Amino acid sequence: MSDSEYWFCLTHHTVEGRDGCKNADRLGPYATEQEAARALETVAERNEAWDDDPKWNDDDSDSGDNPTGDTPAS
Repeated sequence: MSDSEYWFCLTHHTVEGRDGCKNADRLGPYATEQEAARALETVAERNEAWDDDPKWNDDDSDSGDNPTGDTPAS
């Protein structure tokens, strides 16, 4: 781990270095303070992308349990 890694603390809503809160309460590591500061935005963007991904959309007639379309082994 490098000293130039940063985390976003979910408890305090601040960017922290390596010696911050426990990892269970943080997102990261990120390479820059700016990336860590955008952590919640990044999460929201990824969630939206995944929600809009037809391979993982549970609202279809296909349950999405088998996103590759492969036939499961019997």
